[in-house]
Amino acid sequence: MAVDLGDEDDRFQHNANSAYKPVNTSFQEEEPLIEEPVGNRYSLQKPKDHLNGAYVIFFILGIGSLLPWNFFITAKQYWIYKLQNCSNQQDPKGHGVSDLRDYFESYISIASTVPSVLCLIGNFVLVNRVSASIRILSSLAVMLAIFVVITVLVKMDTSTWTWHFFVITIICVVIVSSASTIFSSSIFGLTSCFPMKNSQALISGQAMGGTVSAVASVVDLAAAADVTDSALAYFLTADVFIIVCIGVYLILPKLEYSRYYMRSNKGSTYAAGVLPSSYLEGADESQGITNSPFPAKGTSVQNIPPLRPILTKTAVLGFCVFYVFFISIIIFPSISSSIESVNKDSGSLWTNKYFIPFTSFLLYNFADWCGRQITAWIQAPGPKSKLLPVLVLLRTLSLPLFMLCNYQPRIHIKMVIFNKDVYPAVFIALLGLSNGYLGTLAIIYGPKILPKELAEATGVVMTFYLTLGLALGSACSILLVHLI
Repeated sequence: MAVDLGDEDDRFQHNANSAYKPVNTSFQEEEPLIEEPVGNRYSLQKPKDHLNGAYVIFFILGIGSLLPWNFFITAKQYWIYKLQNCSNQQDPKGHGVSDLRDYFESYISIASTVPSVLCLIGNFVLVNRVSASIRILSSLAVMLAIFVVITVLVKMDTSTWTWHFFVITIICVVIVSSASTIFSSSIFGLTSCFPMKNSQALISGQAMGGTVSAVASVVDLAAAADVTDSALAYFLTADVFIIVCIGVYLILPKLEYSRYYMRSNKGSTYAAGVLPSSYLEGADESQGITNSPFPAKGTSVQNIPPLRPILTKTAVLGFCVFYVFFISIIIFPSISSSIESVNKDSGSLWTNKYFIPFTSFLLYNFADWCGRQITAWIQAPGPKSKLLPVLVLLRTLSLPLFMLCNYQPRIHIKMVIFNKDVYPAVFIALLGLSNGYLGTLAIIYGPKILPKELAEATGVVMTFYLTLGLALGSACSILLVHLI
């Protein structure tokens, strides 16, 4: 499935699918994202990633990039407690608080994904204007500040101002999600300039972040007798981990391996003379003028990367990324976290306390991590395969499967076909596994089919496809919840 990128194979990958290897193979350190032309290579031999230091750092940063989102959605019992009044008294209006509580996951999904789309557009514009380090460190600082506020609110009695607590929480979600989006897209754009195994480490770490948050939630739930004690330990864990992310990112540029690829990225330009003619679209043949999205030879580097060639070359892969996460966010967590055990009336701890944390959050995130990790050894189908979008579209079948499980409360669709607890567990595992595997393949293929000069910008664009899928999917999740 090689993609011919012209004669400029020194500045491009020899193969758009160079990271696509047969089964039982792994990422090779000797295969960077794009080979440097001989004349531009440093005199020093290409350094090795000693003790996999950079890989581990990108894995940790991947955990931190989605940690805010995962900690918000996993703490469901805490939000239910807060929104039904800390004093456990009945709210006089009743219905309003119940509405906030029942649809809280959907509100969080919208508040976190819609602003993220705007932030991604802004981040794309800032790619060549503000350094990745400034964008990454500033976004981590904002995330830490917001989580400190959320942590402080845990022990405050909000029973007399439930609605105001809800508004403050949503504002915090908007801010922390915006900062998280800038952080994750910036760090993914940065890994696009490294060998592909580092991009895989970042994406695998994102799924591990969900698993970490789910495990922390279950442990806190089991260890703490009071829901606020559990939530306090839970959010303090997030605070500490964000600090760890700041620390490891500061270590990254000190590694010789990292400096090699980060220096190489800084030296990249968008000069039209070094790119194949296939990327210089819009030629006006009648006047002999090329309306190129790249600056002419000898002109200064563009502040804003050219968007049209990136969108053109990544259209199919972008759709795959969009649709994978569109389907996933419709189901998880809005629908999956409201699927109760059919044996809930038995009164056991498993069916009443641990069923949803285990089957919805922990199982999904672990399966998602497994799917992403599998891409380290198997990359099939390839970036130009027609099978990839077909498999992505088949995930649509998961919608009716989850709707016909024991989702509660049910108003319009009374029929429950899958009335055993094993069904939602199997469905959520398949949803997470396919989300991790197919989503990761589509995302990491994107920067591979464009010139190195566009690698970081392409990474941001692929993140945009992901966030757009989450934004539209979260809006549709509310409609589906009301439909059930």
